[in-house]
Amino acid sequence: MTNHYVNLPRTVNQARGIGEYAIQFIQGDQSTPGTDPIQAVQQFHWDSVGCAIAALAENCNAPRVLRDEALEYPVPRHGASCFGSSVRVAAEKAIVANCAAVRELDANGTNFGFNLRTGQTRGEFGHNDFYPVVMAAAQQVPLNGHQALRAMLCLDEIRGRLAEAFALKNHKIDHVVHGAIASAAVYGAILGATAEQIESAIGMLLAHYVPFRAIRAGHQLSDSKGASAAISTEMAAMCVHRSVRGFVGPADIFRNPQALFCLFERPLRPHESPFDLTFAMSGDDFAITGMHFKLGLYEHQSAGAIQGLVDLLGRHPDAMHDLEQLERVRIVIYEPAYSIIGDPAKRDPRTRQSADHSMVYIVATLLRKATELKVANWETLMLLPEDYSDYALFHPATRRMMERIEFVHGGLEFDARYPDGIPTLLELEHKNLGKLSSGLVMYPLGHARGNREQLLSLLRLKFCRLAARGVREPDRLWNHLSNLSELSADEIARLYEFPLH
Repeated sequence: MTNHYVNLPRTVNQARGIGEYAIQFIQGDQSTPGTDPIQAVQQFHWDSVGCAIAALAENCNAPRVLRDEALEYPVPRHGASCFGSSVRVAAEKAIVANCAAVRELDANGTNFGFNLRTGQTRGEFGHNDFYPVVMAAAQQVPLNGHQALRAMLCLDEIRGRLAEAFALKNHKIDHVVHGAIASAAVYGAILGATAEQIESAIGMLLAHYVPFRAIRAGHQLSDSKGASAAISTEMAAMCVHRSVRGFVGPADIFRNPQALFCLFERPLRPHESPFDLTFAMSGDDFAITGMHFKLGLYEHQSAGAIQGLVDLLGRHPDAMHDLEQLERVRIVIYEPAYSIIGDPAKRDPRTRQSADHSMVYIVATLLRKATELKVANWETLMLLPEDYSDYALFHPATRRMMERIEFVHGGLEFDARYPDGIPTLLELEHKNLGKLSSGLVMYPLGHARGNREQLLSLLRLKFCRLAARGVREPDRLWNHLSNLSELSADEIARLYEFPLH
């Protein structure tokens, strides 16, 4: 299928252009995405639902607080529902509750902001947290499954291409801003907002509601870390509602010299933004085809070390016999992973939010599990909520192993390979077996350029293991979600109303 694109050069009003693109893609008949991107968005969506169910079943604090808050704002007409509820509430409240549930366990999809075709490889992170935006809109303006998937694809396209063009992390701004912009555009387009109204909403969002990475700093991370996407997206929906009602926000915000983009990265010439944007309209070259799946609960930068450990132990099963025989573990990795998950503050994690961002905790836990089970593969070592319980966090064997792990920045040789891959080298020093090496890992399982033969079965296994905590028939729910494109508008409107036990 031929690829067609919408180009928004830095010389034009890109905020309005994003609105026009979203309207044209969702409401028009010129967009014809290929089979691969549609299948990918369907998989990322049901993966996100499994993560949300588990977070609610585990009674995680932020999703619980935000869901309880949402239920205090009933809106019988023109509202949306939270996961596991048929009560219609204010749409922005359903959005913040549902997005928080999706993101809380940090186990759903990821992008790295890397596009070889356009040469835009700024490497901003992002996650597939925002599908509840489409579902909330679909409950107000009926969409069938095919239409909902296209809207989700559009949202991922906008946030994915922004992540390629501008690295928010370089300026200590949280990566959720790109997703919030995309949410405002798609939510507005579904609700029938004009391009000017979407532009106004994006202007309000970037003028009033820009979160900094302070939410991810500190010795022990707070609820703000997991709920950042949710709160920013709540504000995006609010900005759309206000704009549709007549509130006028700042115009042409991408070229505003005192707003986020031009303020932090001065354009080459006056009256420009710092970057060009290109969005797919047809074909298979959508941003989502370059996004990555997680196969458990871990910060995405650690996937290379997990793959390296699985590979190494698969070749040397004797290394799993006795944890005490492992004298030293050395992990070599790139920036920004070295700073994010190798931060010295993460060497003594005491909460799940800190532990799932701690390379030493993740690898030590996997080594303990492999030694206990005497098997090392993705199925057996899959990290689940119980691997971040108080029992697991303070397990004596895990804590001893954490002390033996050395985390090293690989320098320019490793940095140059990111974000094409996530270059990682893992070495073990074993008392009897000597020095063992994983070799360089670039594309671990789940990576967009990784081996896809095992991926679908592992994603289904992950979904069922997570969803079984909150629903009685996870396989049945998986079948329903994996046929999203066939569902009617009424079925889409009730999609998240499955009972939680």
